[in-house]
Amino acid sequence: MIRFTLSLYLSIFCILAAAESRPNFIFLIADDHRWDAMGAVQKEHGEKGRYPWFETPQLDRLAADGVRFRNAFITHSICSPGRAGFLTGQYTHINGVMDNNTPFPKNAITHATLLRDAGYDTSYFGKWHMGNQRERPGFAFAASFLDQGIYQDCPFLVNGSITPTIGWVDDVSTTYAIDWIKGHHTKPFSLVLGFKSPHNRRGGENLPERLRSLYEGKTTKRTPNCDLAAVYHKPITEADKGKERGLSANSVHLDYLRHIKGIDDNVGRILDTLDELKLAENTVVIYSSDNGYFLGERGLGDKRALYEEGLRIPFIVRYPRLFPKGKVIDELVINQDLAPTYLDLAGLPKQSGMHGASIKDLASGKKPNNWRTSFLAIYRKELGDTPTCHGIRTQNAKLIVFPNRPEWTEVFDLKNDPYELNNLPADGPLAKALQAELDTQMKAVQFTPASKRK
Repeated sequence: MIRFTLSLYLSIFCILAAAESRPNFIFLIADDHRWDAMGAVQKEHGEKGRYPWFETPQLDRLAADGVRFRNAFITHSICSPGRAGFLTGQYTHINGVMDNNTPFPKNAITHATLLRDAGYDTSYFGKWHMGNQRERPGFAFAASFLDQGIYQDCPFLVNGSITPTIGWVDDVSTTYAIDWIKGHHTKPFSLVLGFKSPHNRRGGENLPERLRSLYEGKTTKRTPNCDLAAVYHKPITEADKGKERGLSANSVHLDYLRHIKGIDDNVGRILDTLDELKLAENTVVIYSSDNGYFLGERGLGDKRALYEEGLRIPFIVRYPRLFPKGKVIDELVINQDLAPTYLDLAGLPKQSGMHGASIKDLASGKKPNNWRTSFLAIYRKELGDTPTCHGIRTQNAKLIVFPNRPEWTEVFDLKNDPYELNNLPADGPLAKALQAELDTQMKAVQFTPASKRK
């Protein structure tokens, strides 16, 4: 009897110890935050930076205490598909969210459902953006808003009940998240905080007063591809070059960066809360975005197109207990890597059907021998005039294919042509090698191009 009792105590002790060693997770996801709109990146770019004066001290703090991935990408550059990929670890043609109007499947298996079933407290705050969906599948608590919401005094759906709020929406979302952390940190938790910024309808009264006149007198620089049209658009004329056109306008850029500075403020509030509660050491904090964004490159605004500005996203991971400080990694990572990374760090098996891979070893400095050297990118036409397309992005090159429009095929040598200025021959050696890799990746994730669907 004594032996049984000791054995029972030891078993309980081991279970409790294992639970205590499991990390907490906080995923901070912006809306339309391009990869280079961050102080640390602008410092790296130096004279080539578009806004070298731009500072994000809190995101830089996160990066200085963790790992920054310089080549992070979304695989379907639009809001809802990007978010669904983070949740499920799957490509959008598999998880079913191919546009911004499709509700997220209530029965989907996600990092939230799997962590919840393993004993984690799960919560969601801020922007969800899967159509006008009210449910937050997999999250036990939610203080979130419907569809796009509004920037000021936005009504929130708090566990199903519409609740009025006062203030700038990203400040409000962060306050909800902080209050929840303070009441739920005695057991492992997983939290997602979705910022509305820097999504459109920016500037003026859609900013908090503290940010409205920030950066007055500052100017952003143009890049060589601002004067080159997308392949499916009419060429930009000499008369157009140098003009302030739409998303090329400096004032538009300044408002965009003001919204990101607002996010930066709130990232700092989250990090300070973790320090105050002595949770930082055992909490995985990841910052990223649902897609990239064009600021006039190729005459484009918005996202969607498979050029670099639409696909590349910030991706920072901090986990002091395991990951080194201030490390910068250049291997390719994609949004589908988040879910398997969570499972790996929580000691749970990878879910069958996930296309992503855990970045645990990569972030720890142990590059896996079989780490990806390419990934499939897709876009299915929704709004605007960007046509349906798909392509392959390797470490140094890219192929973009437009179904039924072979004359639009684009081939870029990114190592020597980072701005994608020179479209190489579609029947050349690089194009043929990329097409072979594209075929391999499409087969690996069961993707059928639009031109071949019955």
